[in-house]
Amino acid sequence: MSDRIHIKGTHVGDHEQIGEVLEVRGAQGEPPYLVRFDDGHEGLIYPGPDCTVEIHRAQT
Repeated sequence: MSDRIHIKGTHVGDHEQIGEVLEVRGAQGEPPYLVRFDDGHEGLIYPGPDCTVEIHRAQT
């Protein structure tokens, strides 16, 4: 399972965007993150206060 990012809508009626983190491009796990959203588009994300990142760690 991979890490996921949730971006809350900033206006009334906006929907939450959810995406899969494909790559971490910053040093030591820091942003930016390359994310593929559920609608198929991809983009670089620097998470702000409207974002939540779900981190899934590999089980050992």
